[in-house]
Amino acid sequence: MTLTIGILTGGGDVPGLNPCIKSVVMGALELGYRVIGIRRGWAGLLHYNPDEPSTRDYYIRELHAEDVRTIDRTGGTVLHTSRTNPQRVSPKDTPDFLKNSKWGKPIPEEGKTDYTDYVLNVLANLGIDVLVPIGGDDTLSFAVRLHREGFPVVAIPKTMDNDVFGTDYCIGFSTAVTRSVEFITNMRTSVGSHERIGVVELFGRYCGETCLISGYLAYVDRAVIPEVPFDIQKLCDFLMYDKRNNPSNYAIMTISEGAIMEGGEMFVTGEADAYGHRKLGGIGLIVSEEIKRRTGQNTMYQQLGYLMRSGAPDSLDRMVAMSFGNLAIQLIRRKETGKMVALHGGKYTTVPVEIVMAGRKRVDVPSYYDIETYRPRVKDFMGVPMFLS
Repeated sequence: MTLTIGILTGGGDVPGLNPCIKSVVMGALELGYRVIGIRRGWAGLLHYNPDEPSTRDYYIRELHAEDVRTIDRTGGTVLHTSRTNPQRVSPKDTPDFLKNSKWGKPIPEEGKTDYTDYVLNVLANLGIDVLVPIGGDDTLSFAVRLHREGFPVVAIPKTMDNDVFGTDYCIGFSTAVTRSVEFITNMRTSVGSHERIGVVELFGRYCGETCLISGYLAYVDRAVIPEVPFDIQKLCDFLMYDKRNNPSNYAIMTISEGAIMEGGEMFVTGEADAYGHRKLGGIGLIVSEEIKRRTGQNTMYQQLGYLMRSGAPDSLDRMVAMSFGNLAIQLIRRKETGKMVALHGGKYTTVPVEIVMAGRKRVDVPSYYDIETYRPRVKDFMGVPMFLS
């Protein structure tokens, strides 16, 4: 019997997903396996209805060599994505055919329903033997659940925040940093021409690694990360000092979307998603306006947002994505499931998939950040990982 692999992408899109999908598909086909692509992440399995053929046409597609031949040349994910969590589905996100069905296990304290049993039933219906989910810690947390239920999974970590626990590197991080450095560098022309203080807000919910390294490589004056609550007056004083001491009479800083003022909280908007996260963004605007109010200086605020993860991947993300995909297929061939592919110390390896839920990856502040000056600062480069992870 031919082994059938399912593959999906969940959470935010990042550059490198398509090269990873292609390497999984091509590697599987070389071994004589079938590959079933699942559209829209975990939502595809939740909304697929075996009794309704149209749902199969929409959510399920067998992938052949011609389907993935050119996808590595573009960013995003051809399988599309979602932030659906089948363990905690709200009534408004529940497909009509599942409402009041035998498959749901109510979670009264949350007002949600666990449809894990239904997802397992769908995987069996599709004849999938092993599932390859590509995602961040939220997406992979449900992969852990499937593993605990006895279903074979081989996980691949991706996120531009580089914060999946258990790996030094996640697909999408390098391109996000590259994009950010380019935008920060380009923004200097306008900030400098108008002699202002520039505030660049970057993605990064709880982990400031993207902000830290982008700021470090772009040589910004100050970088504010979520791990260290900041004093707004102290920050203003630093930026005025930086501006005065710049021959072009301007200053520029980066700030992570998850940054917190001393005594404050994260700036959140909208309803929580299926994983309990509310949308972040806007702290940079608040800081920009506060700088103007406290210093009397005009500011320029730029929220890079989705531009950081748009477009084709850079060479490093292509290399890691392809290598992760190939390693995943090698694990499947050896029947080594229940694992996540990873990078440790610059070498490819694997870890138990459950490690995703064992902790939270954050910036090593004592080693890589000066909390007094709000600047990236490596205390000792000897033995430091390439990405300061």
